[in-house]
Amino acid sequence: MGLQHLLGRLLPMADIQVYSSAKELMEHGDMSGFLHFFVSSNIYFQQPNFFRQFPKKTIVLVKGDMQIKDVHTLNICQSEKQIVSDIMALQHMGHDHAINMARQIDQKEVLSSREVEVAILLCKGYINKEVAQQLNLATTTVISHRKNIMEKIHARSLADIIIYCVVKGIVSIDEL
Repeated sequence: MGLQHLLGRLLPMADIQVYSSAKELMEHGDMSGFLHFFVSSNIYFQQPNFFRQFPKKTIVLVKGDMQIKDVHTLNICQSEKQIVSDIMALQHMGHDHAINMARQIDQKEVLSSREVEVAILLCKGYINKEVAQQLNLATTTVISHRKNIMEKIHARSLADIIIYCVVKGIVSIDEL
């Protein structure tokens, strides 16, 4: 459930569905609507033939550095920041359609250049007053920009803004 929440923050426009078994997933029918299957290793090994049909869609959740031939794995026994980093690395290895889905945002939800500047400074750890000083704005203006950013990207916290900026390539995870 923690991964479901994290993916919801990374991909706010995605419809994330949770199934308690591979059988329940297979009963869904058409698999073309799924961008990825994040599946526990024990469920993967119970139904390997099913998941091998979708090698680019299947990401097996493992504990530790376990590797499985011809399928991507994601170590779930690490910090949230590292999991986000690993998901971003999957994008660079050819799993970019999930991240591209996050980029399909209505024009009304695109951040203005000033909002991007504010978001970058917030990601770097500056507080509202410091952002205002850096950009030569009133603190109330920064607060308004922050509120608008949160509304546009459906963020509930600064962590959501950070995740959004990393996913969009606005800031590098190394800058955090």
